[in-house]
Amino acid sequence: MIAVALEGLRVELGGRPVLGPLDLEVERGSWTLLVGPSGSGKTTLLRAISGLVVPKAGRVVLDGQVASDGPRIRIPAERRSVGLVFQGGGAGLWPHMTVRSTLSFVLACRGVPRSRRAAIVADLVEMIELRGLEERRPGELSGGEAQRLALARALAHDPKILLLDEPLGPLDARLRGDLIERIRLVHERRGLTTLHVTHDPHEVIHLADRSVRLELGRIPTEAAT
Repeated sequence: MIAVALEGLRVELGGRPVLGPLDLEVERGSWTLLVGPSGSGKTTLLRAISGLVVPKAGRVVLDGQVASDGPRIRIPAERRSVGLVFQGGGAGLWPHMTVRSTLSFVLACRGVPRSRRAAIVADLVEMIELRGLEERRPGELSGGEAQRLALARALAHDPKILLLDEPLGPLDARLRGDLIERIRLVHERRGLTTLHVTHDPHEVIHLADRSVRLELGRIPTEAAT
């Protein structure tokens, strides 16, 4: 089964082509690495899948449903079964929110009843090993803790597809290994489809089912393995 299908996808930013035309299929439950030089369109690709970037042309199909058809958004970002971990040490976290309030807010936006939120937050905190840090804000967390919170926030969306944008970049070697193992466990336990942007594929190549290379916004012939 195909979890993600990109058909003739093209994205422009500021009137400048940055991605495509591009065709790509990602099998459900797989772990796909997206590699390539800086500026090749890897982050833009993730944002198009998540709905944070509106395509100029082409289609984004998620689990058989058309999410974007050219500039027409069929499924808005908040309704896509996608979790995105942004690039950087906890980048994109809300600085005024604690660990607990961050996760509770995401659950509230999903429409999860208040009576169920505390239990789900506790499960996420346990899964990502943030117990005891529930009342801390991002600025009070270490780099590794902040990145674990970013992962927990993505998982609070209850995604089928997990998008990782250089999640290991700001961490030292020990923390990188710890986070890789944590992501592996989550990927397997939840049966996720994972697309992982990385500048160093050697760190996670043993986990990946496939590697796709982008150059100048396109997939060169025979670049996907």
